[in-house]
Amino acid sequence: MSDRMSIGDAARHLGLEPDTLRYYERKGIVPAPTKDSAGHRVYTETQLHLLEVLLHLKSTGMPLVKIAAFTRLVASDPDGVPERLDLLRDHREQVIQEIESWQHSMRVINRKIEDYNQRLGGHGPQ
Repeated sequence: MSDRMSIGDAARHLGLEPDTLRYYERKGIVPAPTKDSAGHRVYTETQLHLLEVLLHLKSTGMPLVKIAAFTRLVASDPDGVPERLDLLRDHREQVIQEIESWQHSMRVINRKIEDYNQRLGGHGPQ
């Protein structure tokens, strides 16, 4: 990866569309990138790393409003780790609860598959 990426390259790197990055920027979900002399968005490696973190927060169910709050904390106080740490710890607890719920659901599904396989004499799909 080069030191600086265009919005198209950054979006591809993140698995997003450029319009999605622009939308997140307008909503304050992601920090605004620097711009080059022509006014084009340019993303640094540090900005891409933060975007990756924010996307992981989103993919694990953190509401966009909380992601925006996290982004504001990063922007307003780069050394304001305690507040960010609290936010991440709270989110981690929610993710753990969600994982436990999914694991329970998986056990239920597996039991039903076993039950149906037994009804078929063990000849059905596993």
